[in-house]
Amino acid sequence: QVQLVESGGGLVQAGGSLRLSCAASRSTFSFNSIGWYRQAPGKQRELVASISSSGSTNYADTVRGRFTIARDNAKNTMSLQMNSLKPEDTAVYYCKANTQGRIYWGQGTQVTVSP
Repeated sequence: QVQLVESGGGLVQAGGSLRLSCAASRSTFSFNSIGWYRQAPGKQRELVASISSSGSTNYADTVRGRFTIARDNAKNTMSLQMNSLKPEDTAVYYCKANTQGRIYWGQGTQVTVSP
């Protein structure tokens, strides 16, 4: 079993930055992939960014060039640096881990971007 705990959400003005963190309850070395997803009101949950065990990254077109995903296996954490935020980035952000054939989700953290 793995617990994932997100932090770092909040309210920011458009053009600002936030850094989300996700802490895992055990070593992330064995995690095949780690990702950030978001869900806005009335919309489906969508992939924001992901990073594989080898460090390969993947970004949604809407955030590429503004967001950066990273993982720190020594600290069992992953992060999402979000720059140049837009009101349409407003959502609940979730971290997700895929390991040993199972998928785990965090509880989510709210990000609100005001115009």
